[in-house]
Amino acid sequence: MTFYEFIIYGFIMNIFLYLDKNTWMHRLDPRTKMIGVLIVFSICLCFNHPLYMAAISLGITLVAISAKALPNFWRLRFILTLLILFSIVMWPFFVKGLTSLWSWGSLQVSQESLLYGIAMGLRLATFVGTGLIFLSTTRNEELTNGLIRMGCPYPIAFALSTALRLVPTFAGAGATIIQAQVSRGLDLESGNIFSRVGKFIPQAVPLFIYAIRHTNLLAMALESKGFSPESKRTLYYEPRMRGIDYMVLVLLIFILGSLLYIRLGLHLGAIIPGRL
Repeated sequence: MTFYEFIIYGFIMNIFLYLDKNTWMHRLDPRTKMIGVLIVFSICLCFNHPLYMAAISLGITLVAISAKALPNFWRLRFILTLLILFSIVMWPFFVKGLTSLWSWGSLQVSQESLLYGIAMGLRLATFVGTGLIFLSTTRNEELTNGLIRMGCPYPIAFALSTALRLVPTFAGAGATIIQAQVSRGLDLESGNIFSRVGKFIPQAVPLFIYAIRHTNLLAMALESKGFSPESKRTLYYEPRMRGIDYMVLVLLIFILGSLLYIRLGLHLGAIIPGRL
């Protein structure tokens, strides 16, 4: 598969991340999932030791398996792998440790900084994985209604919902533009990586024009339907909190409290104590 074919496949074939499954995660209230994502992000910030972060990452992987969200993990496997690898390579040069493994002039790599880089890579991958689970199990309508139920003003919730809808639209349009240019003889495979990237820059011009045109049509459609952010409206889909939602939130809060005690009370889980 060539480079541009990979882009087209990635953005057209896999535009929408939502997976229509009937799992316990899909049936949760959107407010539960949004609050749960914030709690999981806080859990990831508790430790900077790779073993502790690996345990948290394993837990998120098990949740993804139960939510049947692994197909999206497989689609973004390269991004997840690159996040971990870049963290392992970059962080050791910015964090100092006591046990030196390699040094050259002012550059030094220590055992502690290397382990810290592994932990940060796992943390970033866990952040992305948590977001993938959320997007794989939550419809756009559920996200909007959940925000409104949590007290978010309707214009903000509507703007966020519209932005999420436009992302796959623009991604598909960009892939179509690239495919059209390639069919006209554009060579995206020759040259070094910098010249290849430079060939993609001119493709942004028609995409920018398309974005302006599409946004203008969207505004005209809203005006023609009498859209008014201040108007009082009713919702067809009304999410309701159930017992399982409260159980999940209580469990996550308990886990967060326990991990905070392990980090702050017992002073465990930190390869470098002075950093998150």
